[in-house]
Amino acid sequence: MSDITLKATVRKSDFGSAGSRRLVRSGSIPAIIYGKEAPLAIVINAKEFVSKQHLFSETTIIKLDVDGTERNVFVKAVQEDFLKGIINHVDFYEITYGVLLRTKVEVVLEGTPVGVKTMGGVLEQVVHEVEIECFPRHLPKVLTADVSGLNLFDTIRVSDLVVPAEVKVLTNGDETIATVKGVKEEVAAPAADAAAPAEAEAAK
Repeated sequence: MSDITLKATVRKSDFGSAGSRRLVRSGSIPAIIYGKEAPLAIVINAKEFVSKQHLFSETTIIKLDVDGTERNVFVKAVQEDFLKGIINHVDFYEITYGVLLRTKVEVVLEGTPVGVKTMGGVLEQVVHEVEIECFPRHLPKVLTADVSGLNLFDTIRVSDLVVPAEVKVLTNGDETIATVKGVKEEVAAPAADAAAPAEAEAAK
């Protein structure tokens, strides 16, 4: 279980876009908790959220203290204004223990492929997250894929992932997670084509 906590209060007034702007200007963030029950409008402290934001992802369970009542939630969406450097809204999703949940989890590549180290290839990650289903207590922080054995033009697919027995992957198993491309060959071919007309012209 995560040790990340956030405090919140129920939003009882000042609704609407104008009210949300006032909350943001005052150093707060309007938010909503979705889940089994009806959506609940809340307000969180912007400074606290921003200071802890780097600690969690979409699969991190956060203990959200709403007026003294603890709720276990995920951050599902964050609306940010990057130009102004502010957060306008946050969507949380409350989990229910004992009930299967569906969510997406990050795929992290481990190792350096043989095709990169010895054959001049370049590793490209195509899929960065997969959808899974499991009980909350079995939720992995990330799924890892060992790519060290990949040669040039080899791929690793979703079906190749090693996942805990308690976790079911819902993403199509045929989807490519990562592949080693022969970039040097791809770059050399156009260069050779471009050189041909020049050589022909010089021969005249």
